[in-house]
Amino acid sequence: MKIALAQINPTVGDLTGNEARLLAAYRRGVEAGVEMVVFPELAITGYPPRDLLHKSRFIPDNLAMLERLAAATGETGLLVGYVGRNERQPGREATNSVALLQHGKILATRAKMLLPTYDVFDEDRYFEPAQENAPVDFNGRKIGLTICEDVWNDEAFWDERRYLRNPARELVEAGAEILFNVSASPWHLGKDRLRVEMLSSLVAQIRRPFVYCNAIGGNDELLFDGASLAFDAAGRLITQGAMFSEDFLLLDTDTAAPITPTSLADEEALYRALVLGVRDYFQKCGFQSAVLGLSGGIDSALTAVIAVEALGAENVRGVSLPSQYSSQGSLDDARILAENLGIRYDIVPIQPVFEPVKGQLTDIFAGRSEDTTEENIQARLRGVILMAMSNKFGSLLLTTGNKSELAVGYCTLYGDMCGGLAVISDVPKTMVYRLSEWINRDREIIPRASITKPPSAELRPDQTDQDSLPPYDVLDAILEAYVVGGKSRAEIVAAGFDQPTVERVARLIDLNEYKRRQAAPGLKITSKAFGVGRRMPIAQRYRGGD
Repeated sequence: MKIALAQINPTVGDLTGNEARLLAAYRRGVEAGVEMVVFPELAITGYPPRDLLHKSRFIPDNLAMLERLAAATGETGLLVGYVGRNERQPGREATNSVALLQHGKILATRAKMLLPTYDVFDEDRYFEPAQENAPVDFNGRKIGLTICEDVWNDEAFWDERRYLRNPARELVEAGAEILFNVSASPWHLGKDRLRVEMLSSLVAQIRRPFVYCNAIGGNDELLFDGASLAFDAAGRLITQGAMFSEDFLLLDTDTAAPITPTSLADEEALYRALVLGVRDYFQKCGFQSAVLGLSGGIDSALTAVIAVEALGAENVRGVSLPSQYSSQGSLDDARILAENLGIRYDIVPIQPVFEPVKGQLTDIFAGRSEDTTEENIQARLRGVILMAMSNKFGSLLLTTGNKSELAVGYCTLYGDMCGGLAVISDVPKTMVYRLSEWINRDREIIPRASITKPPSAELRPDQTDQDSLPPYDVLDAILEAYVVGGKSRAEIVAAGFDQPTVERVARLIDLNEYKRRQAAPGLKITSKAFGVGRRMPIAQRYRGGD
């Protein structure tokens, strides 16, 4: 079968814009003479629509769009994800559905059987799962239609399965000659390689050609990488789409030759994902420019590089906010970075404001020595200035904290946490270093001193992060085990980590949930990010089962 995979970037809720994008790609497929143009999961509405599904006109409007798309079809079929209406009650109102359109009408529809409800997914909140799925007759062939999670449960690949059923196998047993999967599969590091391995294993078991079309784009914290795939009946890859960009793939499942899977290095994949996430967040939210604080450190430098790549240097403004504790080296590094990137650079010292604020509190704080209170006042003054610039110029303020800092609360509410998007909040500090070195692979963009000097908030004399935190390689390893792996403190100690360090880090992670709940949305690039996929209670006293 000659097929086109339209790997597009829908915007959630932009039915008009999505319709235009779908029709343009469909016409391109018609011109290429394909039998079918395949689009991603929920391409009509964008994924995930979440509580937009509860708006009274949202589902009807998306169904009206489906009818218009059907009316636009001819001999070439159009396979697209949309929100269906569940006609069986009791049950949820909506279904996560796919429609096959041809000859001006809706030829067939199918609903998703396996609804993911873990990590960032909450489809069981909105959708009613299908109880059955039968092949569809299309141009003399029986084809199987599946949606994303429907193919993520093959018993030959997964040691632990979430569901009892395997829709792909059931379709083959019912006579399907070729399988299609429309998908909106969020990316994290390693996810693209896992998909190739998993789908290749599935296809080798079912012995049918398999076509997989995935969305690309950034929708709030979720990043979709595309990387659409097709396999022959032996499980050999025959087509692979671009990562982190729209693509239009033509293939003939009967004649395509096997190809070797390709993948990006982690650093390049991460960089492209973050750039895509920033660009789409700005475009889809209607912002055109960004402002951020430049401390001279590695985190703000990395954030600035990503912002410039995503938005253009003319749309990024860096601000240095030195205190009496800021080193000349940090000021120099911030200036050099701004020059290397070609962005506007301003200097707004906070000491002239900090001293009067301290003076206002002298009587109230009488008898108490200076501590983190005064440090946090400085951070909050910076936040006030940056937010003022954001308001005045209509620029979105980017926060620059990394995952390691956010994990242990090494950040200040209403200070350096001020902002509308937390670009690297899911990037551990050790990966910040790796990514910065990768950025500098051909020439020095991030000043070398920003990478090599000891990390410091510079809020008191001679301060460094390691005054109160373990080395970042140790911290990140504990963070991975405790947050991502769900390991207890005792298990982490048994793995060879120092017990007092583990206890202190775990305690900091637990105590700072309230801060993370108030953080700006962050771009998810690991398998477990702080955000919608990690729903820890704030008021709780469980301490790891030890």
